Amino acid sequence: MVVGTVAKLWRYPVKSLKEEALTHAEVLADGLAGDRTAALMVDTPTHSRAGKPLRGKESSQLHLTADPETAASYAADANVLVSLTTEPARWFDARPVSVLLDLWVRDVEALVGEPLDPLRFRPNLFITAAPGFAKREADLVGAVLRAGTVELQVVDINARCVAITYDVDGGASEPRVLGEVARNRDNVLGIYCEVLAPGVVSLGDELTMVPPASTPAPAG
Repeated sequence: MVVGTVAKLWRYPVKSLKEEALTHAEVLADGLAGDRTAALMVDTPTHSRAGKPLRGKESSQLHLTADPETAASYAADANVLVSLTTEPARWFDARPVSVLLDLWVRDVEALVGEPLDPLRFRPNLFITAAPGFAKREADLVGAVLRAGTVELQVVDINARCVAITYDVDGGASEPRVLGEVARNRDNVLGIYCEVLAPGVVSLGDELTMVPPASTPAPAG
């Protein structure tokens, strides 16, 4: 079954900071190469995130810059001290690869009555759905997806937080986005995947749903 076409590829070299657009991506066993390989750790001992990464939930400005020093200044403005770390090698909130379909974004656009930039939802793969494809997130949990030479296993839905209310260009926040997703989509927008087969995915690749590998019949 054809799910759609890869329309955008993004990685986020420093967790919660600005995206990097790609024409193709090497997908390793633990996610896209170069994705979330660093984070800003909270050094303020009295902060609720002390010793943990500063996230978009704690700052509405982090996504506006790719520069850790600038992001650190945003944190300092809020009386939070941070330092850049690359240990361990990955900083995911949940699973290594996030996938979002334009079909699902259109659901939310209809609810809020305005167009929404998919970057607001920070996916790795943004997919233009094939004509007639109508499955929503929960329908895909457990499915195996293939794009380029990469195979992904859908393992969970993507539950959302306040970060999706932030405008990608730094304009006014829109609380209705999270409100409508919570009320009308069970707070779900997008899916999380694990990597079954590493490889390369490129813009324009078809994303297909493939049957799981069959289990060999027992001998005798």
